[in-house]
Amino acid sequence: MRYFSYIFALLAGAALSFEGAIYGELGETVGELETTFYNFAVGSLIMGILWVFFGKGKLSYTVEAPKWTLLGGVLGIAYLLAIVISVPFVGVGITMVSVIIGQMLMSLVIEHFGWLGSKTAKINKQKVFAAISMIIALILIK
Repeated sequence: MRYFSYIFALLAGAALSFEGAIYGELGETVGELETTFYNFAVGSLIMGILWVFFGKGKLSYTVEAPKWTLLGGVLGIAYLLAIVISVPFVGVGITMVSVIIGQMLMSLVIEHFGWLGSKTAKINKQKVFAAISMIIALILIK
């Protein structure tokens, strides 16, 4: 199951690159905010249909969840809007590498301190080297 998760995550990353390219172009045509709205409107419609037929949780429990756990929707909008704005200016490659570096750096900090309910995984030399390597890759890919 672990290797399946790796492959699934790699495919999700590849899909995000396609999404970035597609929405970067759409943003140039219809506007950045309109593109972001379109993404979430269509996504909400599709997820609503999937939820009706396959949902097993209790959406009504959302009001009982810790309020900080509800920030995911806001962060998703900020993420997509940043991609829609960035891709036309710097391209898909630099945008996605920048996103990955941002994700990696914040993931290191979150796991190091065990924030947001995550398991603690201390920052070590290998992780610092990996982060520096990614930053160098961003510089070289320009």
